[in-house]
Amino acid sequence: MISSFFSPSGALSQILPHFIAREAQVEMSEAVASVIKSKDQLVVEAETGTGKTFAYLAPALLSFEKSNGSKIIISTGSKALQEQLYIKDLPLLIKATQFTGTVTLLKGRSNYLCSERLNRFMLESKHKERSLQVELVKIKNWSLSTKTGDIAEIDDLAEDAFIIPAITSNNDNCLGRECPSFEDCFIVKARQKAMQSDVVVINHHLFFADLAVKETGFGELIPEASAYIFDEAHQLPDIASLYFGESLSSRQLLELAKEIDFVYRTELREAKQISKAAEQLRVATLDFRLAFAIDKGTGSWREKSSERVMQLHAQRLLQIMDFLNEVLLERLGKSEVLDHCFERLNQFTLLFKKLNAVNESGFSYWYDCTRQHFSLNITPLSVATRFQIECQKKQASWIFTSATLSVKGKFSHFTELLGLQESQCLQLNSPFNYAQQTLFVVPRLLPEPGTPGLATKLVEQLAPVIRASKGRCFFLCTSHSMMNQLATGFRQTLTMPVLLQGEKSKQALLEEFVEHGNALLVATGSFWEGVDVRGQALSCVIIDKIPFSSPEEPLLKARIEDAQLKGKDPFSDVQLPQAVITFKQGIGRLIRAEQDKGVLIVCDNRLVTRKYGNLFLNSLPCMPRTRSLDNAISFLKNIE
Repeated sequence: MISSFFSPSGALSQILPHFIAREAQVEMSEAVASVIKSKDQLVVEAETGTGKTFAYLAPALLSFEKSNGSKIIISTGSKALQEQLYIKDLPLLIKATQFTGTVTLLKGRSNYLCSERLNRFMLESKHKERSLQVELVKIKNWSLSTKTGDIAEIDDLAEDAFIIPAITSNNDNCLGRECPSFEDCFIVKARQKAMQSDVVVINHHLFFADLAVKETGFGELIPEASAYIFDEAHQLPDIASLYFGESLSSRQLLELAKEIDFVYRTELREAKQISKAAEQLRVATLDFRLAFAIDKGTGSWREKSSERVMQLHAQRLLQIMDFLNEVLLERLGKSEVLDHCFERLNQFTLLFKKLNAVNESGFSYWYDCTRQHFSLNITPLSVATRFQIECQKKQASWIFTSATLSVKGKFSHFTELLGLQESQCLQLNSPFNYAQQTLFVVPRLLPEPGTPGLATKLVEQLAPVIRASKGRCFFLCTSHSMMNQLATGFRQTLTMPVLLQGEKSKQALLEEFVEHGNALLVATGSFWEGVDVRGQALSCVIIDKIPFSSPEEPLLKARIEDAQLKGKDPFSDVQLPQAVITFKQGIGRLIRAEQDKGVLIVCDNRLVTRKYGNLFLNSLPCMPRTRSLDNAISFLKNIE
């Protein structure tokens, strides 16, 4: 019986001296064990403190039978949780369950160094700025000793560092078996190890990338398994939509042009025409970006592509792609890299034609522009049928869990998006005493979200609270703009360390936050979930506003279109449930253990003034509520 494993005298208590048996954890583990045996589907919302990680790992490992070739795939939403599972949680459970199989961690391609691209970048970097040269030397030195090639091993390299795309490969520029460094390729070695392992820890993006690769008939990235477990499962619908759609970006086209020019300069100096044709592709791609006539933003490609100016630029880009195809065709067989470029060019040409045939029903056609780049995208309005087909192809158990899957106690928002109507659903409440451990504040007299000068007002009002908390605070924002404004304001106002997302890797920032012991971390997106800071190292979480996604955000827009086609209310059926789930993720950062205490502040009066505010308030644990920041300061000062 799995319950005995979690009992006060069970196997887990022998490994963890301070282990506390939790009723909800046992209930979840029994449900997981049952579904693994019956090969069914299970959806579990396990609130913070349930111990859901152990509740799915233990039955999965205990059910394992090497003799029948069963494998277990555990998929998470973030690299941070992937690493926590592999480095911290799995070793404990392996010891407690006496598991005898093999375990490996596999990340997506962009996380591994590509030796070939590193060498090429070093050749091209002689005239680049000094800061880049310093990073390059650090990476080259690390590359000589690393066994995995995982870029996360490099200290002090920002998660969005400019150099990372230049030294990693993607599906477009990987040379595969033709690569001179293929035998020593880190991603090939990682995938080979994963195919031979009994338990593989991956992330959701890699799971869907594997489906895409299998569909093309060009192999697989992860092995077939008898059990698939998805932690942070609330992220799956969005990620599935991205992978079941298609996209072409200016980055891909410019990278292709650059690659062709590199072949001219290093291998085929006599073929000046290929360099000229590549330059035409580069210029036409940049002109196409300018034709959008906006600084940045997203919109309907169906509507935009009907404009005469866009049609002319699309025709011009297509003509140049066709011309480049003819130029490369004459030189096939003279360079392996050029042959690979020819294949990519053909793929891009077909995709560009498909993206300009905007009348297929059941899809959202949209564009996204940054200051320098664009992407054209097709997203299916619904992925439910497609996801269910994938589930039914495999004779396996499917387990979906997260702290945030339900809205108003119902799972229909999540299950309908993935077509999981036949699945068992289980909701488990947190064992924490929120009434004693927390205080929830919606401050009075704050301007409405979107009001000019709001960031200045927030800094002024909340600086005393952060001082009372002695730092130890997360300020979670819904936009990068607000995040940057607040970080600037707090750095001018507070004497304590103010850390900003993006300045270092996520893991490095978390370690620095805990190490300081009195820091404020201002962050967005990736710090709303999958972040675990226990004890009083984190005593205050502040959220700038209700996390509604913009109606122009492409995936949300596709779902809004789908809801309208089905006669539903897009706001109440799509936008509100999604915002509630994100909101619940954010508040889940505060209390992570039985002894934690802290204050949650949401700087959005709409929680009180709008009718839909009750939906958010009712999704909170049973926290005492106040409108007074003075009460928050008193509560924080009384925390030991």
